[in-house]
Amino acid sequence: MSAGTFQKAIEILTKVTEEDKAGNFEEALKLYEHGVEYFLHAIKYEAQGDKSKESIRAKCMQYLERAEKLKTYVKKGKKKPMASSSGGKTNNDSKDSDKESDEEDDQSKKLKSQLHSAIVMERPNVKWDDVAGLEYAKESLKEAVILPIKFPHLFTGKRTPWRGILLYGPPGTGKSYLAKAVATEANNSTFLSVASSDLVSKWLGESERLVKQLFTLARDQKPAIIFIDEVDSLCASRSENESESARRIKTEFLVQMQGVGVDNDKVLVLGATNLPWILDSAIRRRFEKRIYIPLPEVSARVKMFELHIGKSGHQLSANDFKELAKRTEGYSGADIGIVCRDALMQPVRKVQQATHFKRARGPAIGDPNTIVDDLLTPCSPGDMGATPMSWMDVPGDKLLEPVVDMGDMCRSLATTRPTVNQDDLKKYEKFTEDFGQEG
Repeated sequence: MSAGTFQKAIEILTKVTEEDKAGNFEEALKLYEHGVEYFLHAIKYEAQGDKSKESIRAKCMQYLERAEKLKTYVKKGKKKPMASSSGGKTNNDSKDSDKESDEEDDQSKKLKSQLHSAIVMERPNVKWDDVAGLEYAKESLKEAVILPIKFPHLFTGKRTPWRGILLYGPPGTGKSYLAKAVATEANNSTFLSVASSDLVSKWLGESERLVKQLFTLARDQKPAIIFIDEVDSLCASRSENESESARRIKTEFLVQMQGVGVDNDKVLVLGATNLPWILDSAIRRRFEKRIYIPLPEVSARVKMFELHIGKSGHQLSANDFKELAKRTEGYSGADIGIVCRDALMQPVRKVQQATHFKRARGPAIGDPNTIVDDLLTPCSPGDMGATPMSWMDVPGDKLLEPVVDMGDMCRSLATTRPTVNQDDLKKYEKFTEDFGQEG
């Protein structure tokens, strides 16, 4: 960073003072924010010594406070902002009030349009039966989402559906997949899937307004589900070292999830995280159900192998699937998915590496109901009818692909290791013991 950064910041903030005094508040606001960025770079790269950094940091805080006041007044369409040193008042006529209301509406529309992309318009087509195991987690989600819509009379008086559910566990165990099942099965609900990038803005104060608008959008379109993946990135424990912006986002989340005067009837907040222990304690409390999504058990692993292999050509028996499930202790659902994908590539590798092909009988390419005799499939050089040729010599509509067998599965299993270790599992078990429930 060049030494001119600090000088550039001073030039900008000299100009901003003039614009501020002249009443050009929109221009002044842009310059304040621009100047602070330069000052922050100067702290990082140019300032020498703690006193110098502290002095610049104090100035930044002053400018940020002034920028906050300007932004409020620019947004409301006021004639004059509150003075830096005293709290002046502004008299607005009916025109000013109308302008303020219009600008407020424009701001809300802008934020809502930013969040509109979070609404899942097309359902993912993942059914409950597509999720192997996790019966307790599925039952809790049905209690919170499906049953209150289908049987509203069941949820009256003190019996109210869950307003916040946290799914936590090792990576690849199906937390986001469960959310896809919720989005599919909750036909009558609006499903809003948001990430931290949807709610974080570089503009001062806009992030918390985005959080507020997200919940307003959900209440306007209820019954609604707000799904926040990797919720820990937004709601980690508060500390003295965090930025003011991060603190304000968390505060707004707390207020919107369960604040005074907030009605979240028919709005479910569904969170997913791999790091539940770093969540802020107040956020954790607002997730009434905290469900541990563990590594799959043997029966769930059997179903996962069957689901991932699907209808692809294979010679695997029920006993083969059980044997594979026994060999994959400690594997997550995502790990098993990778094993199956790799195994499904084994026939492709056989075609690539084959030096001989032979004639075979099988379904015609593009018409599986018609059986033909003139297809070619890779084989060993010693097989009867083996002809020396490479895959380049095989016509595109004459290749009969080899089917996946147990040998292919074992080869893929030997080269794919689990991604979760025992130390990680102990942390999840300790958190479940203290705060959670088994899924």
